[in-house]
Amino acid sequence: MPTINLPYNWQPRPYQRKLWNYLEGGGKRAVAVWHRRAGKDDVCLHWAATAAFDRVGSYWHMLPEATQARKAIWDAVNPHTGRRRIDEAFPGPLRDVTREVDMFIRFKNGSTWQVVGSDNFNSLVGSPPIGLVFSEYALANPEAWDYLRPILAENGGWSLFIYTPRGRNHGKVLYDVAESEPAWFAERLRAAETGVFTPESLDEERRQLVSQYGEDVGLAKFRQEYECSFEGAILGAYYAREMAAAELDKRIASVPWEPSIPVITAWDLGIDDETSIWFAQLVGKEVHLIDHIHGSGHGMPHYANLVKQKPYAYSEHLLPHDAEPRERGSGKSIDEVLRSLELKTRIIPRMDVMDGINAARNLLPKCWFDAKKCAYGIESLQQYRTEYDDDKKTFKTTPYHDWTSHAADAFRYLALGLKPLQPKPVKKPNVKWVV
Repeated sequence: MPTINLPYNWQPRPYQRKLWNYLEGGGKRAVAVWHRRAGKDDVCLHWAATAAFDRVGSYWHMLPEATQARKAIWDAVNPHTGRRRIDEAFPGPLRDVTREVDMFIRFKNGSTWQVVGSDNFNSLVGSPPIGLVFSEYALANPEAWDYLRPILAENGGWSLFIYTPRGRNHGKVLYDVAESEPAWFAERLRAAETGVFTPESLDEERRQLVSQYGEDVGLAKFRQEYECSFEGAILGAYYAREMAAAELDKRIASVPWEPSIPVITAWDLGIDDETSIWFAQLVGKEVHLIDHIHGSGHGMPHYANLVKQKPYAYSEHLLPHDAEPRERGSGKSIDEVLRSLELKTRIIPRMDVMDGINAARNLLPKCWFDAKKCAYGIESLQQYRTEYDDDKKTFKTTPYHDWTSHAADAFRYLALGLKPLQPKPVKKPNVKWVV
């Protein structure tokens, strides 16, 4: 094999040098919040190639969804050279095996590199990674890092988080952590600071976005993508206004369970996907979301046991319409299975999704959320969104299905299933604010 120097025919741009020097110096945790087109993935591809020949092991480049990975990374072409970016970073003579089907490369020294999705992080097979890139981390399932962090801590591996902001979500939380941790790297690069775009081209981009999306949305998108602002809401988020109001009103707090009031649960069923369950109490005219659980890869008895292990006294359990059909094999419906496990269930009839979203919007101003127990559900509601249709120049009329969908769907069933109750005089719970 000919001698090949890594990184191969590539050098970091001046503004990329600070991150590269940190990694070359042995840094293990880096958060790079860089503007659009700043070359985030390029840096990570070349660093992965360098690292793979420094230490034999498995390396992953992780996108929010596996379906995005092929277009965004595996098949992505450098417009300046006309070559695939992975071919530039990982030259052919270094490879032993290249599998197009599962976007996998095995190098001749025994290291492997693969493009994967954070939507199935807990089902990936093979050796766990010693090097991990979270690309577009602000859109990824935050539990992927929670799951993988102990693995990298144990094997001494490194992780890079690269993204542009998507509101004040887990991406902002991680950036704040990185800024406060001496061993971490944290950097936010705005387009005006790197020289990638001229002032004139940035002005043109701003005008184009305003023309395409309207002034409010267009400017928000520009600030998010090019100024790396964490302040804007996620574009197309259904409950952005309602959840922002909940934060402003301090209704995302420490909301204790009131033992004298029965608990209602609302389920989204993960037959081939994630199951999500909200726990709610009707306290006067308010709805207190005191708990939330979720998971995948388990049957309904598992979730029934989790619910029954809680100390709550239940009035009923709200299920979606797809709990009624009987499954092959058992001959029982999910509703029948849960009833046999002594859960009092009620089926929410099938309704138009937008009717359910509107019901959820109407319910949210009455809701209080326990910030700790409902953290995953809260972020799901904040990020649940539709997509922009570039052809029709408008937002689509259907929700985008990703990790946020399950908790959002369960909340929609809660909104549709809550019965109007006469307010009862109850002792106001001692609500503690979360700072």
